[in-house]
Amino acid sequence: MKRTRVILSVLTALVLVALAGCGGAGGGASQPAAPSGAGQGSQAGAAPAQGSAGGGQAAAAPTQLRMMTGPQGGTWTPLGGAIAEMVQKEIPGVTITVQPGAGIANVKAIHEGKADLGFGNANSTADGYEGRPPFETATKDVLNLVTLYNQYFQMIVPADSGIKSVADLKGKRLATQPKGNTGEQITREVLEVYGLKYEDLAKVHFVSYSDAVELIKNRQADAFMLITTIPASSVMDLATGRAIRVLSLPDDKLAALRQKNKGYAKLVIPKGTYPGQDEDAVTVGTYTHLIASEKVPADLAYRITKLVVDNRDQLAAIASAIKGMTPEKMAVDVGVPFHPGAKRFFDEVLKK
Repeated sequence: MKRTRVILSVLTALVLVALAGCGGAGGGASQPAAPSGAGQGSQAGAAPAQGSAGGGQAAAAPTQLRMMTGPQGGTWTPLGGAIAEMVQKEIPGVTITVQPGAGIANVKAIHEGKADLGFGNANSTADGYEGRPPFETATKDVLNLVTLYNQYFQMIVPADSGIKSVADLKGKRLATQPKGNTGEQITREVLEVYGLKYEDLAKVHFVSYSDAVELIKNRQADAFMLITTIPASSVMDLATGRAIRVLSLPDDKLAALRQKNKGYAKLVIPKGTYPGQDEDAVTVGTYTHLIASEKVPADLAYRITKLVVDNRDQLAAIASAIKGMTPEKMAVDVGVPFHPGAKRFFDEVLKK
């Protein structure tokens, strides 16, 4: 009898130990991933699996990321949704919450720990990295992942206006985007390299693309400046109702703009892009790129970058400007350092 009680006691103890072990393992594995918080980014629950080289394995634990895109109706919203869906499908354990945003706002959100990924305009991201206005502090923790496509600064005037250069805008009426928009910022800086300010113009309208087109059509504005892909639907709309001229920037002005911001690039709007445009227009432009917090693990940044580059043709169906992009073009220097994970990917694929 005594021997039986001893055996039962031992068996009971063994069962309790086994249950305790199962409870510890199961409880730890079933905890949901904590959302990335301010100052925490995607660090929590996002460490890559040990031995993961080149993104061969999934993250070791569930990872929640927040991605800033653009305003409703723009290209960034569906493009961001497609990238998020792609990442969630191909990288087990990763979920992405997509939120509306804008170029400057996205850089600020990542810097403030309110987002982990986002789209940016390279000139604005470079301004943030260097701590230039409109940024109050340097956003050194916001890094480049991959360039997606070019955006062209377009200076449009009526063909019969007599305006052949930005210098001719003194005393004229100009339409550009609302203040704080990337297009408005570039408009201001282009005027500056010609020694002009808004005060030197007769009037400046800070309006939407469609409103700017109506102002030109109704002869209430003499010039329209914007930054977007080519051909711009708003400019095509204008060109169907009134003959237009696309202004160019000379090399010295392009160099002066590049001096202001390394995120600027010399681009060409090919002749024939718009009705009546019979010669190339040389202009300044910038890049739309995917940016990330430095807190995103390098392995995860590597895999996201690889997915975007490998699936660029699929993404071009959503944003046609991506068509023709190559790994070399997607690795262009935009004036903002690469995230270590993205750098490792491009070093490998370009054999650097």
